[in-house]
Amino acid sequence: MKNIAASLAVLVSLASQIPGFIGTEVQPPKMNVPAGFTPIFSGKDLTGWHVSKTNHHGITPDYHVMHGLVVGTQQPLGAGGILLTDKKYKNVEVYLEVKPDWGCDSGLFLRSDEAGNAYQVTLDYLEGGVLGGMYGEGLTDVKDASATPKFDAGTIWQKAWKREDWNRVRARIEGDVPHVQAWINDQQVLDFTDTANHASGGITEGPIAIQIHGGPDRWVPGGFWRWRVIAVKEL
Repeated sequence: MKNIAASLAVLVSLASQIPGFIGTEVQPPKMNVPAGFTPIFSGKDLTGWHVSKTNHHGITPDYHVMHGLVVGTQQPLGAGGILLTDKKYKNVEVYLEVKPDWGCDSGLFLRSDEAGNAYQVTLDYLEGGVLGGMYGEGLTDVKDASATPKFDAGTIWQKAWKREDWNRVRARIEGDVPHVQAWINDQQVLDFTDTANHASGGITEGPIAIQIHGGPDRWVPGGFWRWRVIAVKEL
């Protein structure tokens, strides 16, 4: 480690002698965390997170930290996966600031198990996709107790979303029988209450996860998802 630091110091010294050199390191912008929320991504590394080794989308997704962001993509192409929190959460609201590339499918998993069976708030940023829908990832009988869904997420997200820009996503899960709500840029897109608790094994708490969807039709070569804020408020 000392040798690496010494080598970097030498390189910086040499670079400063290059006429007109502008390659000086700058710090990433400060993270904007709303009042009442606690960041669970430091902006520096993935401490407190781990990749699932049993997820059916893949077990070798590329999640890394760059420029203060979590950056994720398929690795190899076609193989996705999920990044899970080490900590389990029950009643919680999650706040994200995200900027994906078009054609790349992700999701926010709530009350997940290690394999990624969870209540998923969909973040399907591709043709025909829905951001802010509800999907029982690996779960059975997940169904809205309301005969008529309160929101048509398939159309409303497109009005709220800012393309080629950073977007705010909030999702909340609470109750032994899960009640899940979601907002995109403060526009509510989801209000879902299950008919019963259909979480894996009947759990009422579990990790939060962010997804890189597997398969050739849900990702584009060279595409990425980016998260610059991941924060929670336990309820």
